[in-house]
Amino acid sequence: MQTKRPDPATRRTQLLDAADAVFRTHGVNAPLELVVERAGVGRATLYRQFPDRHAILLALMERSAERLCVRAQGLSERADAFFALLQYMADRIVHSPALSDYWRTTDLRDPRVIAARQQIWSAFAAALQRAQEAGLLRADLQLGDLSLLSGMLGAALRGNTEAERRRLVERALDIIHFGLRPQPRP
Repeated sequence: MQTKRPDPATRRTQLLDAADAVFRTHGVNAPLELVVERAGVGRATLYRQFPDRHAILLALMERSAERLCVRAQGLSERADAFFALLQYMADRIVHSPALSDYWRTTDLRDPRVIAARQQIWSAFAAALQRAQEAGLLRADLQLGDLSLLSGMLGAALRGNTEAERRRLVERALDIIHFGLRPQPRP
């Protein structure tokens, strides 16, 4: 009896899950053979889905942006959703440092990077507005400031272990939360 082959979408998910795990452990320059082995597919399957390493990394960034959007939708009723989304970003930085580093160093003019970035900003837009209206967030914060905030969180990449990265990102979040408080009126 012949088993049914997974559809291309399932294969793509398998490959992205495998790439995420391999890059998390070995960095984004790990041999793609490790991704193939972990996914349990042939090399040709990898290259049918992704012509090169950059395509895999872009797909992982897009998937990360999509997951952030799903998270934002799930928090749509909460006034503190902005802070929960920052925490989600921080957790991704700690959990997938190689992908986070790639995200920070890739060409920001790449149309797919621009699209993923816009998707992230739109996920934060409503949360930012709700937090400001609830008095949880300073009124002068703008969506463009997300680049500064993510840069601060990204400093956690200096940690050599997950525990060090966690400590650094929690400290950055503490500083960010303090700085984002509404300023008292004179």
